[in-house]
Amino acid sequence: GLSRGGAGMEAAAAPSRDARGRAASHPRGRGEKSPRKVYMDYNATTPLEPEVIQAMTEAMREAWGNPSSPYPDIIDTARENIAKMIGGRPQDIIFTSGGTESNNLVIHSAVKHFHQTRPSKGSPAELSSPLDGAAPHLVTCTVEHDSIRLPLEHLVQEQVAAVTFVPVSKVNGQVEVEDILAAVRPATCLVTIMLANNETGVIMPISDISQRIKALNQKRAASRLPVILLHTDAAQALGKRRVDVEDLGVDFLTIVGHKFYGPRIGALYVRGLGELTPLYPMLFGGGQERNFRPGTENTPMIAGLGKAAELVTRNCEAYEAHMRDVRDYLEERLAAEFDKQRIHLNSQFPGTERLPNTCNFSIRGPQLQGRAVLAQCRTLLASVGAACHSDHVDRPSPVLLSCGIPFDVARNALRLSVGRSTTRAEVDLVVQDLKQAVARLEGQA
Repeated sequence: GLSRGGAGMEAAAAPSRDARGRAASHPRGRGEKSPRKVYMDYNATTPLEPEVIQAMTEAMREAWGNPSSPYPDIIDTARENIAKMIGGRPQDIIFTSGGTESNNLVIHSAVKHFHQTRPSKGSPAELSSPLDGAAPHLVTCTVEHDSIRLPLEHLVQEQVAAVTFVPVSKVNGQVEVEDILAAVRPATCLVTIMLANNETGVIMPISDISQRIKALNQKRAASRLPVILLHTDAAQALGKRRVDVEDLGVDFLTIVGHKFYGPRIGALYVRGLGELTPLYPMLFGGGQERNFRPGTENTPMIAGLGKAAELVTRNCEAYEAHMRDVRDYLEERLAAEFDKQRIHLNSQFPGTERLPNTCNFSIRGPQLQGRAVLAQCRTLLASVGAACHSDHVDRPSPVLLSCGIPFDVARNALRLSVGRSTTRAEVDLVVQDLKQAVARLEGQA
């Protein structure tokens, strides 16, 4: 149940065939009892595109030899496709097991680099250093994915590093550039802020942050302070909007295959890998991925990731336009079918850009907690947005609370995220399903 994007246990990890996209357009025969399911949890995970399955199958059949020897072309092609998707260079892409590994690798590298570049203990340079033996300091925000938050909390617990969790604005759901800058200390070595939030869909101002940090780094160099590296976890943004590492100005960017109809592996972009930007391996072994991430390459998965990236590069505008159309229609239908006073759209912040496919909303009412509503739904497969390891069943999502959504509204939240093949007809089914679920919970049916 613990997928990236924190889908609750109610979200079927792999949607059943009839819940997936086009196959869902054929209603079942009259004799069958169970209602047709509509999957709307694409922020948690996506099905594989047929072309991706084909690329993976071919690699399994043909390229089963040791990938380090005669089959570099499959891996090289995938690397090129992934680089193209984000506007980077192929030599700056490292394959990983997924977003969690990519994120941990960045955090580990920033801390290690801080120590490697400090003057040695007791040397004259250390005595005159403005850092005065401070631990490495990292800056992040309060709405990050667990694969950022937990490794950082772990570093604090182990007293390896200091971390500032900057709250997001209650006005726009974003982390404010000024607040990030205010959190910086002499020992700051990394700022890590997600590109798009998995629950609200809010887009964070990464390029503004990067411009300010670049200017700050020039001043810091003169005072012999460590350079501040910038990382963004782009898991939710890829395949839903244009992502360009030059525009963003980041040093590291996390790529997650199963968020854009690819396999469950990932990659990490590192600007000027090993020259401009340091990366320290967490694993040691056979020297694959230029020693940054050893282990025999998972050729079929890499082939699939490359194909998924190629499809994004080719079709991103079309995907984005389609998802935005269906999501906007969903929000219109919700507003029309439920009293305006009853529905609260948790992901609409005035003037804030958000993902085109994400709709987080609450239906007000004491019996209408998100989980209770989902349990009553017969068609809709979605999640409450809060990660499924939360022990308190009625504890609202910490992300929504930090965005200023009131407790009783946040407790009723549902996150619906549409996909490339979601239709308006499916939206109609889901809205009817929600109405009936609410009626049952309120004892009218």
